Amino acid sequence: MSLKESLPGRLGFGTAPLGNMFRAIPDEDARATVEAAWDQGIRYYDTAPFYGAGLAEQRLGQVLSTKPRDSYVLSTKVGRVILDEMETDVPDFGEKGGLFEHGNPNKVLHEWTADATERSIEGSLKRLGVDRLDIVWVHDIAQDFHGDAWIQKFEEARTGAFRVLSRLREEGVIKAWGLGVNKTEPIELTLALDEPQPDGFLLAGRYTLLDHEHALQRLLPMAQERDVSMVVGGPYSSGILAGGTHFEYQQAPPEIIEKVKHLKGLADKHGISIKAAALQFSLAHPVSAAVVPGATRPSRIAEDIAALDESIPAAFWTELRAAGLVSPAAPLPNGA
Repeated sequence: MSLKESLPGRLGFGTAPLGNMFRAIPDEDARATVEAAWDQGIRYYDTAPFYGAGLAEQRLGQVLSTKPRDSYVLSTKVGRVILDEMETDVPDFGEKGGLFEHGNPNKVLHEWTADATERSIEGSLKRLGVDRLDIVWVHDIAQDFHGDAWIQKFEEARTGAFRVLSRLREEGVIKAWGLGVNKTEPIELTLALDEPQPDGFLLAGRYTLLDHEHALQRLLPMAQERDVSMVVGGPYSSGILAGGTHFEYQQAPPEIIEKVKHLKGLADKHGISIKAAALQFSLAHPVSAAVVPGATRPSRIAEDIAALDESIPAAFWTELRAAGLVSPAAPLPNGA
């Protein structure tokens, strides 16, 4: 079964915000948001140990562990092992700065070896309160966290995490594995390997209305040729396409704010929401299997579902293309 076939719908739920990304979220709000996602029919959930040093997994598990395990699909990530000891220094997250400064205070071991991969999975199962995972992504072996050393981290994952996850897939312990990254190059490198291949990848922030040109140049044609699917993470570009102020996990720069104003102006002209345009654009590529926006309020779930179902006139997409706001190579919804 392919990754696309194993996912229960095109809209999932991303849990990075539940790890107290950017700000502290009350436990009751986090739980209510996950419950809202469940009650409104979402059955694919994506998380990671990195999100708040285990906090997002704990919060997600409080709800999912009470549901029938066969009724949903769950993905998490490897590359970070959450330790019992507390962090006393300011963690270094590369470009991502203090992304989860409000998360759990535990130390985090950043390691992609075989042993660390197995420890990471074991820790995730405990925090989530479940007996198995469906999909496991190899997390953040890219330039944004490691700079020029990313190739070394990639090699560590190739000889460690990749082989462990390939074995677990062969044994039927997991259904699928792949990379979960914010850059295209590690996925391109993986797809070029003469080794057991991933079933798909989670690409965050690189296939959105605001940033998609680079992915279209090499990665997506390559993935399409190999029949490898993509889960789109961060479809709202860290929030700026959903009324927020962040782009790429930081305050949006003036040129992005201006571009969003242009996009919103066109959306208003055609009587549609920019969230609908963002979600439907990210899903229009043949490689796209699902989109996993995050949320911290129950009301956002209904908004995302409505955005996915909203009818967008072909004239909007035509005008978007004519204005140069999307790449000429980008497939548009409904063949626009």
